[in-house]
Amino acid sequence: MTSRREVLSWMGLGSLAGVTGTVIPRIHAQSSGHDMPDRVVREAGETVLQTAPLPAASRGEYLPVRTLNGWTLPYKMNAGVKEFHLVAEEVEHEFAPGTTAKCWGYNGSTPGPTIEAVEGDRVRIFVTNRLGEHTTIHWHGIILPSGMDGVGGLSQPHIKPGETFVYEFTLQQSGTHMYHPHADEMVQMAVGMMGMFIIHPRVPEPLSIDRDYCFMLHNWALHPGTYRPDPSIMQDFDLWTFNSKIFPAIEPLVARTGERVRIRMGNLSMWNHPIHLHGVQYWVTGSDGGRWPQAQWRSETTEIVGVGQTRDIEFIGVPGDWAFHCHMSHHTMNAMGHGIPNPIGVDQSGVESEIRQMLPGYMAMGEAGMAEHGEHTAMGMLQGPANTVPMMAGEGPFGPLEMGGMFTVVKVRDDLATGDYRDPGWYANPEGTVASLVSRNPDFGSPVRKT
Repeated sequence: MTSRREVLSWMGLGSLAGVTGTVIPRIHAQSSGHDMPDRVVREAGETVLQTAPLPAASRGEYLPVRTLNGWTLPYKMNAGVKEFHLVAEEVEHEFAPGTTAKCWGYNGSTPGPTIEAVEGDRVRIFVTNRLGEHTTIHWHGIILPSGMDGVGGLSQPHIKPGETFVYEFTLQQSGTHMYHPHADEMVQMAVGMMGMFIIHPRVPEPLSIDRDYCFMLHNWALHPGTYRPDPSIMQDFDLWTFNSKIFPAIEPLVARTGERVRIRMGNLSMWNHPIHLHGVQYWVTGSDGGRWPQAQWRSETTEIVGVGQTRDIEFIGVPGDWAFHCHMSHHTMNAMGHGIPNPIGVDQSGVESEIRQMLPGYMAMGEAGMAEHGEHTAMGMLQGPANTVPMMAGEGPFGPLEMGGMFTVVKVRDDLATGDYRDPGWYANPEGTVASLVSRNPDFGSPVRKT
């Protein structure tokens, strides 16, 4: 049988020489008004595997990631160890103007802040539970001792309300990873408890990255007029989000022409997502196991990010405004009705007048398709239930975008300054490069039709 030592050796992660048994038990924070505990009181607890640390990582030689509509968790150094502090708590979250909810998350946000460190770092992560029930944190995809894996009841006791536990391990790999609870998962993940964990390589990458983005894919059941996500829903979700935001509230991804851009995506939703970027062929360069050798990169325009997986894609910036979205069409819409009869092709002229007797503002829609929904939204003619945004939203330079959910725009410009992430506005297309009207006659030309 293959040993863990052999596997790590094949992966280039060193040996397990110098393994010692260390007691890492339950922890209580002793604080003096700082963000993180100043010292740790250790109680009797389980014995866990402690690996010999990798060579010290060089500091400050990586490009920090930019979390879409998010932020990175600060740390402090304590005797050579990076200390982080996560707080599990209820948060008031805005998916987009007009839609808010009481979610659960970390440190005041959902998803929680991105954790960034370097391969070879020793990390110590304090987790305080301010929820009304117990929790844990699982470090999804990260190689670590069994007792640090965060599975409540299996690898550790649950973190009860009011308690603070500590996780401590050496980062033995690099790549795009995630964290989330492994306690009452159906509820805690459904209402927002998750985050990204980025581990930079201690040896600089052969092809340097100019802009490094990351975000989480998720779905939510937020019924019309309600203010708490419903964790009992398995398929009929109302909101599809990039980092817990729906379009048009999702930030654009900004880059300069010719820059090498990486986008890291983690999927802790209940669906797989085929992520499509217009205008370029990108390379799929990494997954849960880290950045792949260059010979294994794949050229794609659409890549499925499966449930529980991460994917890294990289491309060279080409000037323009490029749509970036999930290719499940109902994942690029906002709150949708379920089980509604199909109105397409149905003459509703008599229905509208009858319904207006009960609902004066009623407008028959959908006879020729749903595009008019986006037009009515742009004109402010649609009023939905409380705490609900329109199904299609967003206004572009040429009219309604008719999008929602998992949609945003990659904006690449020639004159963008290095490190400038501000929205540059809409792209000014060069003359002669925009599709234009040539006729309003439906019988225009001599198109060939199948006979």
